[in-house]
Amino acid sequence: MSVLKRLGTPVFYVEGVPTDLNRDNWRLDVDGLVAGPRSFRFAELEAMPIATVDARLTSVSGWSVRAAWQGIRFSDFLAHARPRAAATDVLFSSHGGYTTSVPLADLGYEKVLVCYKAADEFLEPEYGGPVRMFIPQLWGYKSIKGLVRMTFNDHAVPGYWEQRGYTEHAAVEPGVTLDINSKRRRQIAGGEVSEF
Repeated sequence: MSVLKRLGTPVFYVEGVPTDLNRDNWRLDVDGLVAGPRSFRFAELEAMPIATVDARLTSVSGWSVRAAWQGIRFSDFLAHARPRAAATDVLFSSHGGYTTSVPLADLGYEKVLVCYKAADEFLEPEYGGPVRMFIPQLWGYKSIKGLVRMTFNDHAVPGYWEQRGYTEHAAVEPGVTLDINSKRRRQIAGGEVSEF
């Protein structure tokens, strides 16, 4: 059981938690404005240097959870993805069809991960396993779960929530959130939540 489950972190999966996706059959397709399309298996991801980021995932629905997230720094993953100079945005797609687009400028933040563990434990499907994005300075709907495709583009493509009125930039806004770790409501200033 992962630390996220032990803490009682809410589970929200628009397309339903995938029951047929696991580390053995997972594949990440990378295409669009890249030197050449390619696919990655889970073992290839595990062979890359792993980074640990102690940070919070903050949901627009009013909660925030701190964990030691682990995976490949997106800035390091770019050496394998090999985007072309014209690429400005990445459209991420999930196993169930959920999509969201994030500018490369936001993905260059040092804490952004292609994430597959939390506190040395593999992520369960309900928390995005086998692989998800972790983008702590943006609302959680940008940290796509069940990641299976990255498409590099020269423009933003409105994703599932953006088509329904959520902001494209998704910067965490000031307000009050429930800290899942302490079970207390806390004030946040906006941007990456680091106040507590």
